[in-house]
Amino acid sequence: MNYWLMANTAAGDGSHDTTFWREHLLAAGLDSLQVRDIIETDWYRQVEPGDRLLVAGGDGSVNCAAALCVERRAVLGVLPSGTANDFARNLRLPDDPVDVCRVALGAHTARVDVAWINGQLYLNVAHIGLGTLPAREASSREKKLLGRFSYLITLARKLGVQRSFHGRIEGDDQTVEGRWLTIAIASGAYFGGGHGIAGARIDDGQLDIVAVRQRAWFRLLLSYLSTRLLGHPPKGDDTVVHLRSPQCHVQLRHARTLTADGETMGRMADVSAFTRRAVLEVACQGVVGDHDSALAGEIREAS
Repeated sequence: MNYWLMANTAAGDGSHDTTFWREHLLAAGLDSLQVRDIIETDWYRQVEPGDRLLVAGGDGSVNCAAALCVERRAVLGVLPSGTANDFARNLRLPDDPVDVCRVALGAHTARVDVAWINGQLYLNVAHIGLGTLPAREASSREKKLLGRFSYLITLARKLGVQRSFHGRIEGDDQTVEGRWLTIAIASGAYFGGGHGIAGARIDDGQLDIVAVRQRAWFRLLLSYLSTRLLGHPPKGDDTVVHLRSPQCHVQLRHARTLTADGETMGRMADVSAFTRRAVLEVACQGVVGDHDSALAGEIREAS
């Protein structure tokens, strides 16, 4: 078995770079390591089934490594080095780098889902509307200073000027239509820097589609606070809609920007997503389950 370290030197604040992780991996007992930069691709064919591909970077870097692991049937080990690191949160990864390396090199693995949207692989969440703004407008300086909270600040700054859009959302046996402030199509239990979806798992074979209707700011705030504190929106409130399905289709009246795991995919009016169950093997301590995500985040089904 070969060990590969795939790194993105531009991820996060630069403190957890290739040298940082190489030293910790060596200290964890790994004596043979091949280091590659994420922008290089000529080595991909050298990866063999069962190899351990260790990726240091944020969710965008992890996506790239996950695609390679699915294609080559390698095992993914995540060394969180980005701003949000939402995929890592799904895997119960510890905070201490020494412990992270032990998990990445350990024998315990799990098989998790991988999703695709309009042909592109993603692991956490795709956004249309307000949810695209942090990826598009949060500055590098804000990300370095504030970490995952930079996303919340960007959303708060833009909430008052964001216009709603008309869209039809279809799951396997559920359809909703209306004007929306934002639509999120999530594969795992976390998105947006640690915000959780109650009941969601990264190994359940389901997408969680969470859509927020355009409402007055105080109603949005009430719905948000109720969901955070009580685990459900106010009685009779349809501000937040939550669908669960292995595939979904979103038809918009006008093209809007689509992002997937923080990467901008362009403007489009026709969006299709699906998930494939247990196609990616990852090194981890276990996968966050229903109880954990219910405690951590706080979106309940409202429709």
